[in-house]
Amino acid sequence: MPYCRRKCAYCDFYSLGGEMPGAEYTGAVIRNIRAYGESYDTVYFGGGTPSLLSSGQVYDILCAADIAEGAEISAEINPESADIEKLSGFFSAGINRISFGVQSLCDRELNALGRLHDAKTAEAAIKNAHKAGFENISADLMLGIPCQDESSVKSSIERLCASGVNHISAYILKIEEGTPLSLNKELTESCADPDKAADLYELTVNELQGHGLFQYEISNFAQKGRECRHNLKYWQCGEYIGIGPSAHSLYKGKRFSVPRDIHGFIEADRQKEIVTDDTPCSLSERIMLALRLSEGFELSQAGSMADRIIKKAAPLEKYGLLTIKDGRIALTVKGFLVSNEIICRLTD
Repeated sequence: MPYCRRKCAYCDFYSLGGEMPGAEYTGAVIRNIRAYGESYDTVYFGGGTPSLLSSGQVYDILCAADIAEGAEISAEINPESADIEKLSGFFSAGINRISFGVQSLCDRELNALGRLHDAKTAEAAIKNAHKAGFENISADLMLGIPCQDESSVKSSIERLCASGVNHISAYILKIEEGTPLSLNKELTESCADPDKAADLYELTVNELQGHGLFQYEISNFAQKGRECRHNLKYWQCGEYIGIGPSAHSLYKGKRFSVPRDIHGFIEADRQKEIVTDDTPCSLSERIMLALRLSEGFELSQAGSMADRIIKKAAPLEKYGLLTIKDGRIALTVKGFLVSNEIICRLTD
């Protein structure tokens, strides 16, 4: 849903600020869902700001899809738009998992990011989600942001866990060129350098584990059984269909994206597919994606290449960056911090 009340200072995703999703847009989404004609066991409303949709729009979109019984149906929601009426409407429409874009529970940090909510609003939103009937609640936490230190990260984690969330996505801020944040020298200079960001990441892993949220992916932590089923498809090379401008798909043996053009999407009978890879899920790609997960890569999938991969991995195990055990290679917390370099070495 590429609409936002206002673009955040750090955001490089495709979305239109100051606009709302109207009937023309949701009509195009429904038209494309029906065109693919598949059955789905997960649905994910991402953005942008999906909570700008009305509950009626959400209901109409879900009714257009053949959704399996017991499906996980997630929606990203910004705290400032999460009053009890909105959340109750989403729950009634069929959403059963909420992901709040909290980022921090420190008002100074939220102001630096250009967020529209404060900490009090975020905590009230999570409370409203419980009241509305949601049992599966996630929150985003951003690391390395301006003015942040260890004490503020600990405070945000403690308050989020006390609020009853059972999943947290913790990301290190990446300053994208051309965003308002990148042009603000004072703020960028107050962001964590790579070493400090690494320290904050390791702190986060330990703190979340202490609160019963275990790491199952580089940036994702959950109580047992609350892992995001939809996102696991990405890392396990499962098929998925993305609908809307800038959406990406892995479907019927190819990866494709949709142009970043909202008006073109609305006007087309069917969204344009730009093929980005017509031979996806190569061994290198499967290793790369699997190593994002705490369970790692199953060496039997590498066939005759397994011994070569083990030989390359062995020195890295000595440095505590990965483990080779029970037929799998898995990165450690320290390994996750340099995962791109490790993956390049193993797949070269």
